[in-house]
Amino acid sequence: MRMNNDDQLLFIDDGDPITTPQSEQPQVLLAPWKVMIIDDQEEVHMVTKLALRRLTFENRSLEFISAYSAGQARELLQQHPDTAVILLDVVMEEEDSGLKMVKYIRTELNNSLVRIILRTGQPGQAPEQSVIMDYDINDYKEKTELTAPKLISTLVTSLRSFRDLSIIEVNRRSLSKIIEASASIFELQSMRTFASAVLSQLTMLLRLNRNALYCHASGFAATNSSRSDEFLVLAGSGDYEKATDQLVQETVPSRVWEDFSSTLQKRESQYFPDRFVMYFRSKRGSDNLIYLDGLYDLNDWDRNLIEIFCMNVSIAFDNIILNQEIEETQREIIFTLGEITEVRSQETGFHVKRVAEYSRLLGLKYGLPPEEAELLRMASPLHDIGKMAIADAVLNKPGKLTLDEFELIKLHSTIGYEMLNKSKRSIIQAGALIAHQHHERYDGSGYPHGLKGQEIHIYSRIVALTDVFDALGSRRVYKKAWEMDEILKVLKKERGRQFDPVLVDLFLENLDAILQIRDQFPDGGTTNGN
Repeated sequence: MRMNNDDQLLFIDDGDPITTPQSEQPQVLLAPWKVMIIDDQEEVHMVTKLALRRLTFENRSLEFISAYSAGQARELLQQHPDTAVILLDVVMEEEDSGLKMVKYIRTELNNSLVRIILRTGQPGQAPEQSVIMDYDINDYKEKTELTAPKLISTLVTSLRSFRDLSIIEVNRRSLSKIIEASASIFELQSMRTFASAVLSQLTMLLRLNRNALYCHASGFAATNSSRSDEFLVLAGSGDYEKATDQLVQETVPSRVWEDFSSTLQKRESQYFPDRFVMYFRSKRGSDNLIYLDGLYDLNDWDRNLIEIFCMNVSIAFDNIILNQEIEETQREIIFTLGEITEVRSQETGFHVKRVAEYSRLLGLKYGLPPEEAELLRMASPLHDIGKMAIADAVLNKPGKLTLDEFELIKLHSTIGYEMLNKSKRSIIQAGALIAHQHHERYDGSGYPHGLKGQEIHIYSRIVALTDVFDALGSRRVYKKAWEMDEILKVLKKERGRQFDPVLVDLFLENLDAILQIRDQFPDGGTTNGN
């Protein structure tokens, strides 16, 4: 390579160009690597592209992006955040334009993945040792050093580093997604989040980024459906992204379903030239299939890696199912306790279920996060748990209570709190709070502590309203069910007195949805809390 001036370079013939061996390249066409050339000399762009025009790395060609000034480079970097390598000149508009650009990339753009090769025709202005020590660059070359083969070697090394760092970063994000799924393990979408993370991990494990599909066939399908071969897509990517929550056989092409059926029948993983179907059976009796297509022939190492990965996935899957069963059991116990209280006071039917669903709906309309609204739904059946300590003669008295009897009844809020408040479980803690405060009144005239307004927890303010609404509309040993008009008159009258006025307004605005819940759970049925 000979120089025209300090900032220009021309490559001379220094041997054959270096390319990655053809045998190592997969037969899948992938997006090109983005290489940005930042230099104020047109000739530098021309000869760099000429030297690298035929280079491919892992079956991916190069896409060149040219910037002729630091300002233009800043704009292009924002447009192309997935740039793999930057060939950066030190001296452009200013003597240290390149060094300032490095700081901009690493600090302001917070881009630690892109590989930066600093090039200079004036090494004296930016000594190599100080630049390498003070700036986060990956290589520093004088333009006189860079023959065509050496430039290619430098670029391949940088691309390999970028590839490996990108895989690590995606795996880190995928692991974070799995951790996030574990933290929200009891949410409705947690299994889908887990499945999506599994896809992402496996895809990056094989350096793939095309079509992927994760399916799960419940081991209990035969008892829940007349067809035992129904598979539900838990998560999808690429061509199958829109298949999530749909039946596999009704969504994917027939050839994919044939692969699924064959794999399920053999109960072992199958590998094809351009795809594979991974099978594993969980200890809890569920069949699980992972399908990936758009890939190249997998070697023995790849297959062993997949098998080990899926063994770990199976263990995690079992743990998720177990935790969900524990959560469902906990919910059922709580609803059962609430129903026992209602039965003792001869208030049969779906009262606790309706109050729970009303409370969740009202909580969402009030602005509670979905997880908090769900916590409220699960804890609300415990609001009258303290009545279990009240004598039947008082609890079920058909006539009007005496003052002493009413004082005794009022104790159920404190008793319920004392029964529950020692638990460290969030559901039970919420139940203790609701039991203690759901008879407080917004104007401060309630019991047991005469709390007023915002002093009453929002959970208790919501249950106070939903409990009274449902109680007035239900038959009790001491009264008949009220008509809806009469109930609404009470709610409006007690707005700002017994009930939070904001909640009353929200309740009335969503009365149609409230009545749908009431019709869904009429008195005379039973519930398991689901």
